[in-house]
Amino acid sequence: MSVDRAPEAQGGEADVTATAAALHYYSIAPNTRVNVRSGPGTGYTIVRVLAEGSQVPIYCQTPGTTVTGYYGTTNIWDNIDDGEYISDAYVNTGSDGYVRPRCS
Repeated sequence: MSVDRAPEAQGGEADVTATAAALHYYSIAPNTRVNVRSGPGTGYTIVRVLAEGSQVPIYCQTPGTTVTGYYGTTNIWDNIDDGEYISDAYVNTGSDGYVRPRCS
């Protein structure tokens, strides 16, 4: 496996890539286990279940099935890993809208 290194910044510290710098982990709703699905909707297969107290990265967001959850009603689904989505209604993003780029 090869690792690309960013050029050193003034002062000797390595630059952090934009992707890594922008990645943030978000808490899921308290006392809640969240279904992780294979696509952005309740009609997709459940691939696993997040444990209570989990935190997740959001790589991108996309519209899908409308869901009512702990944080309200939304049709936004969060891509948390390759082929894994959870409803944004269960994620504490601090916003009712998109906080990450749209999935392509």
